[in-house]
Amino acid sequence: MSKTATAKTSSKKTGQLLNRQEKQTDVRMGNIHAAKTIADIMRTSLGPKGMDKMMQTGKGETLITNDGATILDNLSVIHPTAKLLVQTSKAQDVEAGDGTTSVVILAGALLKAAERLLRKGIHPTTISDGFAVALNKSLEVLNSVAKTVDLNNQEELEQCVKTALSSKVVSQNSTHLAPLSIKAVRAICDLQSETNVDLRDIKIVKKMGGVIDDIELVNGLVFADNKPARSAGGPTKVENPKIAMLQFCISKPKTDMDNNIQVNDYSQIDRLLKEERRYILRLVKKIAASGANVVLVQKSVLRDSVSDLALHYLAKKKIMVVKNIERTDVEHICKTINCTPVAHIDQLTPEKLGNASVAEDHTLSDGARVFRILLEEEARPPTVTMLLRGSNNLVLDEAERSIHDGLCVVRSLVKNKAIIPGGGAIEIEIWRALEDHANTIDSGPVSMVIREYAEAMEVIPFTLAENCGINPMKTVTELRNRHKKGKTYSGLKAKTGKIVDNCLEHKIMQPALVTTSALTLATEVTRMILKIDDILNSR
Repeated sequence: MSKTATAKTSSKKTGQLLNRQEKQTDVRMGNIHAAKTIADIMRTSLGPKGMDKMMQTGKGETLITNDGATILDNLSVIHPTAKLLVQTSKAQDVEAGDGTTSVVILAGALLKAAERLLRKGIHPTTISDGFAVALNKSLEVLNSVAKTVDLNNQEELEQCVKTALSSKVVSQNSTHLAPLSIKAVRAICDLQSETNVDLRDIKIVKKMGGVIDDIELVNGLVFADNKPARSAGGPTKVENPKIAMLQFCISKPKTDMDNNIQVNDYSQIDRLLKEERRYILRLVKKIAASGANVVLVQKSVLRDSVSDLALHYLAKKKIMVVKNIERTDVEHICKTINCTPVAHIDQLTPEKLGNASVAEDHTLSDGARVFRILLEEEARPPTVTMLLRGSNNLVLDEAERSIHDGLCVVRSLVKNKAIIPGGGAIEIEIWRALEDHANTIDSGPVSMVIREYAEAMEVIPFTLAENCGINPMKTVTELRNRHKKGKTYSGLKAKTGKIVDNCLEHKIMQPALVTTSALTLATEVTRMILKIDDILNSR
């Protein structure tokens, strides 16, 4: 081969290599830009002075909220990297319940730091490894600053919940909602011995009307849309009820396919009606023979769950009937009243009935009616129900999200019994520790990566100050100076816009699990995005 041909081949390979590197850089920068866009959308919603987002769903419904997971869940996201941040926010919601906005903002700040490092020529693998080292050091700092919380201390628990609710639309009602959230969790588990809380045991029921302060915790079940049938004159209140959960219809049978029956004379019509009465009467007699005096009937798609004739016979037997129970509620109902769902009348026996203190058609303060099944007050309930009230659907939905966050805060404290200062205090303390750690490392690139990671932590106090309308640069600089002087708990009190030396004394606190989870998830998703060098289409 001639020298000219060799040179052309070498030049071609060099060109291909450069093209591949440029493509990888473009893909990586495109991914970072997409993720940063999502983070920038969420930044203005952080903190007590954060703004709300108004969204219109595909069904034409209006949604107003500043809950990170809810905003991202309803956001139309196409870019695959942006979807990663949406999934990260959902993971934070599952793990901690709170901090869904913070985790996205932290991920955006880390990706911005990674972008600066990439432009300086540092390899993505080096950045990823450096971020892992910085995360481990950050978690060490967080655990050293964390203060063990006594779950018997009602005041500390309430303050943690109030901090989480401070950024919500219903923040002015946090004094009423915080004790309710704690009481609900206390009702279903032992805070001292258990290590997790199943929030599915706390049923949230929404009923339009009233105000937020009318929200109540019920030891039992509440049905907002299902009422006892009154048309046949049946009972509307039963003391010490025996409750049957029926998954079959108490009405005339119907074939699976459409059929026509031709009737030639009146005697045949009379025979059909007599057979229908005989069939329904047989069902009612078997229900009464089981000892049941309250019947809950699952909703049916094919036919009426309970016919008017059946209501008449059941009313004569003094049996209360509540029809059209949703299929999704059956498991929760059975767990609460300790009954077994019955799919056929022949399976209905006394041992499959549930027990309660009272079943009643209850009238609320504003005249609205709900059906309640109450348990004994001294009994430890397997589940409880929170009845939410609000003037419109927007308020009800936001109250539900706020209550969920409050419950999750208590659950986080049960899982990890530690609290840390809020107001950006922990992030600035992590910055200080990482800066000191970076000075002890000889390796240039790793030290640079850790410094960038440390600066990314400042995005939380910076954004809090920005949303409060005060100078963010001045605020962050002042926080730096105070932490360097050893004031570990110094942070921003967002409601007043002033820096306080001890956030815990000023009741600005949050569960350690929230920040631990947010840091871990934000760092993991950043490292994952850095490792992507191409986007391919699959069939």
